[in-house]
Amino acid sequence: MGFGTCPRRTRMRDNGNPVSSPFVATIFPSAASYEVDMAALQLTSAASSISARGFVSFEGLRPSEAVKFSSSFVSKGNGLCSKKFRSLVVKSATTVAPKYTSLKPLGDRVLVKIKSAEEKTSGGILLPTSAQSKPQGGEVVAVGEGRTVGKNKVEIGVKTGAQVVYSKYAGTEVEFNGLSHLILKEDDIIGALDTDDIKDLIPLNERVLIKVTEAEQKTAGGLYLTDASKEKPSIGTVIAVGPGPLDEEGKRKPLSVASGNTVLYSKYAGSDFKGSDGSDYIVLRASDVIAVLS
Repeated sequence: MGFGTCPRRTRMRDNGNPVSSPFVATIFPSAASYEVDMAALQLTSAASSISARGFVSFEGLRPSEAVKFSSSFVSKGNGLCSKKFRSLVVKSATTVAPKYTSLKPLGDRVLVKIKSAEEKTSGGILLPTSAQSKPQGGEVVAVGEGRTVGKNKVEIGVKTGAQVVYSKYAGTEVEFNGLSHLILKEDDIIGALDTDDIKDLIPLNERVLIKVTEAEQKTAGGLYLTDASKEKPSIGTVIAVGPGPLDEEGKRKPLSVASGNTVLYSKYAGSDFKGSDGSDYIVLRASDVIAVLS
């Protein structure tokens, strides 16, 4: 709040000269700043009076299962005070109204029904929601008409009913018929997988499936390395390759690597997976393969 000084009050000495009163340093709000601050105070009070429950009165802003409130505490470093506030978490999936009975992807896009997250470990231990990993696979339920490259029409490389694996953060999530789906481009699909073991993946387009070479367990001097100190390997053996990218005429161009090759690849490229036998695998684009070792 703004402040101003009040007019000086004076009193007369015996000799007739004025002298300042002892309380001239007293501070009072100035009239102009008082009016401004009172308006701001009223506005703040009005804003703070709107509760989460009050949003129901606005048309179009309706509560749903996708909106959750949670409480948190913030304390100052000296521990003398704490403040409670509420945070709002909004689910990003787009919900399709029940009146729509079909969803047809366009172009080179694919509609995938997302596989449910694993709720238990292989040993039967229930996992909390926070510990459940986001699925990267699902079933293709609809495909677009494809795309035109050069003068040729290129169809989608996967068919309805296929089980596929896709890039982790690809696509747009939608809720359709009460189930979670993902609309993504064909290029975001890593490959087809009919089993639960990543080693059986059939890569699409220019993708390459590589079994990662195990990291060194010891230093040159014979000291054992902890998992944190082990350097991430960037060498592995090619397990499977895709049919290759499309050229300017829409024809497939074979990849320069083949199954069985030992290759060196970019360190931070691709998507990492764990095989059923505990082995590490990575799926990346052929352009991320740097060299063939022999």
